[in-house]
This record gives sequence, C-alpha cells and structure tokens, in this order.
Amino acid sequence: MRWPRATAPAWIVHAGFVTSALAGGVGYALGGAHARAVVYTLIVLLSIGLFGQALLAGHLTHRRPWLVAIGGLVLLLVDHLIWPYWIIDGHLGRAEGRPADLVLAAAHGLFLIGASMAVRHRMSADAGGIVEAAIFGACTGGALWACLFQPHLAATATPIGAAQVLTDVLVLCAVAGCLLRMAVVATGPARGTLGYLLLTVLLTGSALAVGSVGAPHRGTLSGLLMLIAFLTIGFGAVHPGAPATVEPDTVTERRPGRFRLSWLGAALSVNPAIAAIQAAHGVAAPDPQLPVATLLVIPLVMVRFRQLTGQRERAEEVLAYQASHDELTGLFNRRRIMAEIDTALTGPHDVTVLLCDLDGFKPVNDRHGHAAGDHVLRTVGERLTTLTGPAHAVGRLGGDEFLVLCRGGTPDEIAALRATIQATVLAPITLPTGSVAVGVTIGTAQAPAGGRTDRATLIAQADARMYDAKPRRRHPAA
Repeated sequence: MRWPRATAPAWIVHAGFVTSALAGGVGYALGGAHARAVVYTLIVLLSIGLFGQALLAGHLTHRRPWLVAIGGLVLLLVDHLIWPYWIIDGHLGRAEGRPADLVLAAAHGLFLIGASMAVRHRMSADAGGIVEAAIFGACTGGALWACLFQPHLAATATPIGAAQVLTDVLVLCAVAGCLLRMAVVATGPARGTLGYLLLTVLLTGSALAVGSVGAPHRGTLSGLLMLIAFLTIGFGAVHPGAPATVEPDTVTERRPGRFRLSWLGAALSVNPAIAAIQAAHGVAAPDPQLPVATLLVIPLVMVRFRQLTGQRERAEEVLAYQASHDELTGLFNRRRIMAEIDTALTGPHDVTVLLCDLDGFKPVNDRHGHAAGDHVLRTVGERLTTLTGPAHAVGRLGGDEFLVLCRGGTPDEIAALRATIQATVLAPITLPTGSVAVGVTIGTAQAPAGGRTDRATLIAQADARMYDAKPRRRHPAA
C-alpha cells in the first residue's frame, strides 16, 4: 500500500491542520476541566493516528526517526492519561519536579533522538553546519533560562524540577537550531514538513515559558499551545514533504570562515557573560543551572573541534596526494618518481629504470579524440601497475611517457618484465568508437648498488637506449 499523494496535496494538509486547531482550541478554551482533558486526549490520539497512518501506508521512508518520534507521542499520551489535569491546572514549566515533569522530559528526549537520527541521515554532508546550529541553539537556551525562566521560578520549584526545565529548554533550542539549519538549505516540499516540526518546537517552548513566568490563565494558554504543538507534529508527518525530510541532501559543507567562527565564539561566551554581569550587579544565584548549561555545550564543541580537525587532515591528505600523483592516471607524477629514484640509488639494491614511450599513440588522439587518448593513457597506467610488485614504482613523466622503477632483480627478471610490459600494453583497448592498439618502446638502464651513478645519468642512459630502439619498431595501427 502506498500513500495516495495525488489525493493529499499540501493545501489539504494545511486545511486539515487549521480546522483541527480551531476546533480543538475552541473546545479546550470554552470547556471545563473534564472537557479539556477529553479534548487534549483526542488531539493527542489524532496526532498518533496521523503518524500511524503515514507509517502503515509507506509514506514515511527511513522509518526509525519517525518511530522514535511516535514513541515520544505515546509517552506524552501516557503522561496525560495518568495525570490528566497536570497541564490544565497550570503545572507545566513550574519546575516542581513531579513525575509528570520527568515523563515530559523523557518524551522530549525521544524527540531529540529522533531528530538526531533524521539530521544525521539527511545532513551527513553538512555535519559541521548542523553541530554549529545545535551549539547556537543550546547557547541561546542557556541565555533564555537565565533571563526568562530562572528569575520567575515558583516558590514550589525544586532543584530536580529546575534541572528538568533547563534540560527541556536546552533540548528544544538545540533541536530548533538544527531544524532551522535544515530548513535554510532544504529545497522543495521538505521545507513544508520542516516548517511544521519547527513550529512544534516553538510552541512547546512557548508553553513552557508561559507556565514558568506564571502568566494569567497559564493553564489555558499552556494547554492551547501544547494542543497545537501536537497537531503540528501529526500533520507534519502526513505532509507531502515528509519523505524528503530524511532523504540525504546534496548540500556540501563549506569551510567555516572567520564570520562563522566569530559568531560561534560569541555564542559560547553568552552564558559566561551573563554570569559575570549577574555577579557584577550582586545578583544572587543560588542555583548552578547557568554554569551547568555552559558545561552541557562542551560535548558539542568537542564534536565540532573534531570535525574541523578531521577536515584539515583530509585536506592535507588530498593536497599531498595531488602533489605526488598524476591527475589523469593516478600514478606517481614526475616529481615523485624522480624522488623515488633518488631514494633507491642510496639503498642496498641495484636500481633499474625502464623508460617507456608509447608507439602509435598520436594517431589515436587524431582519429578518436583526446578523450579516447586519455582513456588509453589510463588503461596503460593500470596495466603497468598490475605488472609491478612492491619493489617497483610506476610513474608518468608526461605525455605518453611512463617510467618503471625496479629495486633489485636479476637481468633475466628485468628482461622478462620488459617483455611482459610490451605484450600487455599491446593488447587491444576498447573505445566507444572501436578498438585500438598501441605498442611501447622501452629503454633500460641499470645502476649497481653502491655505485656512483646519479639519477640524471641513469635517466639519460635509458632515454638514449629507448630512442635507439625506436626506429627499429613498427608502430601498430590504431
């Protein structure tokens, strides 16, 4: 069974969300305590039902993140069924450390895990940007806690309850940062679902803030905000863009510039700056939540530092490879193969170089084009590599000239290798326009171990012998 996308376009999802939000909001606002509990239960069941339908119909691909999210919804439903009047009576965000608070924090933890799984799958090419967004969000959460939540904690607040609310705020802000990053770089229908999920986070955080500051009618306002939050996550699951939300994106992480690093440093300094300002003004802060909020960001910073270090190491490896290898064939380039010869001449073994020049290569370029010529060069390079062992090195000097370096080996072994190279290179090479064959002329020169032959002399000897042999060879026709 497949999801009937053609019969459920985005505008129907939006219309269903608005209708459900209006109906549920009016019923919740005008009803009594019992009616509100019933409306709240129905809205949560509707959200779970939408999730389940999307999963069963195959609409949601990569199910694991969605299954974890629906687990969080089920946990919230259980929380409401056990303590149906907890939000209605205005206890949300009061940091009282009740069991309902802990269940709520556990549900938010499941949402964080599901979001992390989706982010990891979709934004694997932009891991650095996601971590930075999470750091910005968590630092913003610490500032919100210090400026908005902590000053308005109720007299009934407990240390456990305060830690739970702080955790909720940090988690919600970190998830909001990740979703914002994903929405900014996303294209197409995925933005619709990301918008619903971002609205879920904002509504949940607003409900916590309303309860924390002790706003009038906070039970009604918090309940309404949570109702709409449940609807956003449910309708986000059935939005046409939901499958694309966890599909790998093609965005490529850019190297962080000074501007991004400056903003990252500024974000990390927010919480210590707030603590310093509070200390300067003599503000009493008996609870250690603000320093704890700063400490909780450290793992994210360590992850980002590890990513940057890995990027630098990979960039250095790429540069080192490009500096020593031929771009077309992947063989050693001229500089590297010459360095290998210099090293071999100082070793304990005889050194032999086989200077190889292709015969009949120019007609291939003229008749079949340069792309065909490049293919021939790559094929010859692969064949030379397969013929050599660990005591050998193969490089491309440029054009259609190759060099094989042999460390050790008897004259018979070198002669056999030379004959094998000539026979292997001569084998036909298949091109889109037909088959071609190129031969190879080889000039050989040897330097005895412990001798005084330098690299220039060795190469000159091989080059002279190669050109001496060139006129006596027939060039195979392309």
